[in-house]
Amino acid sequence: MPWIKALHIIAMVAWFAGLFYLPRLFVYHADAKDRISIERFKIMEHRLYYYIMAPSALLTLLFGLILFSYSANYYAGATWMQLKLALVAILILFHLYCGKCLRDFKLENNQHSRLFYRWINEFPTLLLIAIVIVAEVHPLSL
Repeated sequence: MPWIKALHIIAMVAWFAGLFYLPRLFVYHADAKDRISIERFKIMEHRLYYYIMAPSALLTLLFGLILFSYSANYYAGATWMQLKLALVAILILFHLYCGKCLRDFKLENNQHSRLFYRWINEFPTLLLIAIVIVAEVHPLSL
């Protein structure tokens, strides 16, 4: 079980690295005016999302499910775990929203400003803080 937990954390760190960086790329992409920069951002965003973020997200979920299965009866009834899973669901929705933004940029249909992307760049940080506190402190079971 320690190896599965380690792999879960490693995959989660890689996933969050992408979740932190992709909206930052969107900030720069939204500012780009020249064709070379625009095309470069499209390539960088695509590779980050599909080659790093998506596999890391899937591995995080896979290892998390394996860990959950070790004590499914306990985890299913633990309020802190239910909150953690709700936060992870929000994280997955954010990941998918980043994919939508990526498609908008790819089709040159972006409707948001760099300021918008600066704000959403903070969202995964807040989720990370909440998920780690819930998972490690178990505040709802105190």
